[in-house]
Amino acid sequence: MTVLEFVNLFLRGHPGRDRVRGPLRIRGAIAALDEQPQIRLRQALIRRLRVAVPIVFASTALSAVAVTILAGTGFRYAGLLAVLGWTLVTFVGTVPINKATLTWQPAAPPANWRALVRRWERLDTARWWASALVFALFLTAAAAG
Repeated sequence: MTVLEFVNLFLRGHPGRDRVRGPLRIRGAIAALDEQPQIRLRQALIRRLRVAVPIVFASTALSAVAVTILAGTGFRYAGLLAVLGWTLVTFVGTVPINKATLTWQPAAPPANWRALVRRWERLDTARWWASALVFALFLTAAAAG
């Protein structure tokens, strides 16, 4: 169980550190760009991350399910619910915006593109909190034994 818990915490913790740095550093820098370079950069990030993020997410979710099945505690079940929350926000919220963003023409984006970016950022903040909660709950469960 210790090895599986370590794998689960490593997978959850590693992306969590990146999620702390990303919103704090990248959002402001991207928003400072002119319209066309900003849209091109957003599209490039989506193309790159739509491969890496599902791999990390699936590994995290599967290890969270495994740890909870093998040694479920209140903290682990709550952590699993937080994983579900992150999943819902992602698939119902950010993924549709990402798909739409990839169709935008940088020279002629849709009139509401800035509103969509603001919505995506609010949803991503919710995902950040869910991610932090997942890490905290599974870490607490591991520490509690």
